[in-house]
Amino acid sequence: MTDVLRRGRASLAFSFFTQGATFALLVTRIPAIQDRYGVSDALLPVFLAAVPILAGVGSVTTEQLVKRIRPSLLLRWSQPVVMLALLGVGAGGNMAELAVSLAAFGLAVGALDASMNMLGVSLQRTYGRSIMLSFHAVYSLGGILGASLAWVGAHWHLALWVSYLPVVAVLLPAALVGSRWYVDGDPAPVEDGAQGSAGGVVFKVLLPLCLVMTFAYIGDSTVSNWSAKYLKDVLGSSEQLATVPYNVYMVTTLVGRAIGDFGVRRFGAVPVVRLGALVAAAGFAVVAAAPGAWVGMAGFTLLGLGLCVLVPQTFAAAGRLFPGASDGAIARLNIFNYVGFLIGSPLVGALGDAWSYRGAMLVPMVLVLVTLVYARSFATRSDRYGGGHERPRTADVGRGSNGL
Repeated sequence: MTDVLRRGRASLAFSFFTQGATFALLVTRIPAIQDRYGVSDALLPVFLAAVPILAGVGSVTTEQLVKRIRPSLLLRWSQPVVMLALLGVGAGGNMAELAVSLAAFGLAVGALDASMNMLGVSLQRTYGRSIMLSFHAVYSLGGILGASLAWVGAHWHLALWVSYLPVVAVLLPAALVGSRWYVDGDPAPVEDGAQGSAGGVVFKVLLPLCLVMTFAYIGDSTVSNWSAKYLKDVLGSSEQLATVPYNVYMVTTLVGRAIGDFGVRRFGAVPVVRLGALVAAAGFAVVAAAPGAWVGMAGFTLLGLGLCVLVPQTFAAAGRLFPGASDGAIARLNIFNYVGFLIGSPLVGALGDAWSYRGAMLVPMVLVLVTLVYARSFATRSDRYGGGHERPRTADVGRGSNGL
């Protein structure tokens, strides 16, 4: 069983890595995609908004599908669709083909994100200790790789399909082979005092975690969409230096997630979430008050260290809240990933234009601080792992876990 779990954990980690690289290759080449298809500045936001909206639809659909289909099977076949859709974006010849490829990408990525985190939560439950942050750390590593490859493609003026094809050719078959070892965990027995049951998810109980997920992604989208503009236009940096904050943010996100599981095992999820919220808020405060570019970069560094723990721990908390219906809870919670993404960038942009970009940075700061109000939702059940707190669980490695 130990070898089965180790292979399951490694194969799932590779899936997270692959998705991090794939998503980064899409979002970091948006200007090139716009130029290739002649998408106007007015039409571009429609295309960009359609992807998370369709991803939300994919996540809702996944909530229903997992009642009949194992999450491992959904992950096995949604990941290739996402990667082929990325290749379609790079190889298409007209705007209609771009729309079809992005639609396929959005729908499949909703199923992919949901099923990936379902398997992560069930594996964590089987291990009996916190491992969820390690999966998201590997996702960050994939994102760094994808962004680096995108830079190479842009630097050498490679066609999009030339940039995408080698990545898809390597990662897609590797992900399919790795999917042979996915591990589906059985639903946990519903213990006394647990909020969830096998019968379904009580949205009122899940709502605090949905809000935390939304606030975390508002913060994340603020960094990804506005850090370069903020450093250049507000803090007066050079154009080259303005590209650094997002890379620094991704690296510190990787570092924070790589060590975060140890903090959860030692101190519990609630203190880690509270500390993450406070560090992220401090990062936004430093960015808002920064007198120059280097201080602003220090703020973005703090943001990566703080925000990085919130999303993985929110998924894990949903699994503890609804031990008998964790897959459905995670699929529903995953929708608010895309809600935060949709809200964050337009919110900061509108406030920046109407007021000031310094003032706009205070809004995600306040929203992240609201996480402190909901911190106890992360401790519905025992929030310590390891050190005598491990719990034996069973794992099903059949029915949708073996064979291609």
